[in-house]
Amino acid sequence: MAISGWFVALLALGIVPVVAIGDPVALLVWLVFVVLLGTLDLVLAASPRRITLDRVLPGPVRLGETVDTTLYLTNAGKRRMRAIVRDGWPPSAVATPTRQSVRVPVGERRAITTRLTPFRRGERRSAHVTLRSFGPLGLVARQASIEVPGAITVLPPFNARKHLPSRLARLRELDGATSVMVRGQGTEFDSLRDYVRGDDVRSIDWRATARHGDLSAGSGRGLVVRTWRPERDRRVVIVVDSGRTSAARIDNEPRIDTAFESALLLAALASRAGDRVDLVVYDRRVRGRVQGASGPELLNRMVTSMAPIDPELIEMDWSAVPGLVRSITSQRSLVVLATSIDAPGASRGLLAVLPQLTRRHTVLVSSVVDPTVLEVTRERSNRSEVYRAAAGERALLDIARVSAAIRQLGGDVVTASPADLPPALADRYIALKAAGRL
Repeated sequence: MAISGWFVALLALGIVPVVAIGDPVALLVWLVFVVLLGTLDLVLAASPRRITLDRVLPGPVRLGETVDTTLYLTNAGKRRMRAIVRDGWPPSAVATPTRQSVRVPVGERRAITTRLTPFRRGERRSAHVTLRSFGPLGLVARQASIEVPGAITVLPPFNARKHLPSRLARLRELDGATSVMVRGQGTEFDSLRDYVRGDDVRSIDWRATARHGDLSAGSGRGLVVRTWRPERDRRVVIVVDSGRTSAARIDNEPRIDTAFESALLLAALASRAGDRVDLVVYDRRVRGRVQGASGPELLNRMVTSMAPIDPELIEMDWSAVPGLVRSITSQRSLVVLATSIDAPGASRGLLAVLPQLTRRHTVLVSSVVDPTVLEVTRERSNRSEVYRAAAGERALLDIARVSAAIRQLGGDVVTASPADLPPALADRYIALKAAGRL
């Protein structure tokens, strides 16, 4: 049972006769009258248990997008229902409006729509719906919470996809679609073309030149050179650290979400380049895995796998990572480790296993840098700012020390702010392609 503001106002109205008559008995009579009136109103209210509820839910939605959910109420009772409905979505789903008024005649159905704009990934659930059914006077209501399970899946937003067209254009240039091919170690032969001044003489194909025809001395006319393109069907293995350090919020975004954005952009780019991409999300157990997918299916499986994953407040088990990579591929690959390197103590496990990985693979460590750390190092006008600047410089020094150790062990490092890390990682992938290291 619940009372409305009208019931409270009616009770307060009893002060008038007490003041006017000056008899306390009048107040007692008024209280009895209000209670009887409220009881009558409660008896005449429609039972919320006689309402049948059905949901219509949307499909998966990207983080930050808005979707509508519809709740149908069918009155199977004998009285017309006038009620306030509250759908029990969690605060992270940002349901609007939170309460809605509805009138459902006997034997009819009404629909109410709730708009959701979730700000957290994963599965957002609504376990129940609360109905507050008022009587004809609107004084007292019957209230019940009815279980109507419902859930929507919130996928990573993939805001980094805006960087994909420009990186694909650079990849096409590298691949020879809009400019000449590049030549380097580990590249594949593509085609033959006429020699032009400035070409590397080592790329001349003398047998093809002999078949091509006569040569004019000193002009290079008739020479044929080989063109090369970056190798295709290479392996890219992305390992995302889902341990405790990935739970930290950098620039109002969890580290793990930035790692997911970087992984999605890199996977989209590598897939277009003809490489095979595998994803593993790991801390002390495999939290998500995507293998054997390509094209649109790859990104679809990746976002579906990433959606329900939240960081675990445990240390990352780096000792198992080399074996995890071996279980995915035995050929030389690009292994991208998305983790945190801002604390030397927490990076010891990573540094201990790097030699095992760099012995067989090209290893690239991706880490987020807090942009506020860079900002505090620039402000030194008073004592507090000097102390903060010193702390910021120490943090940057720690990152530099760990980065230097990674490079000494044969790996490479990409660090940037959350907004800049995905395109920076994609640029490093393109640079490795251009250098013939993939």
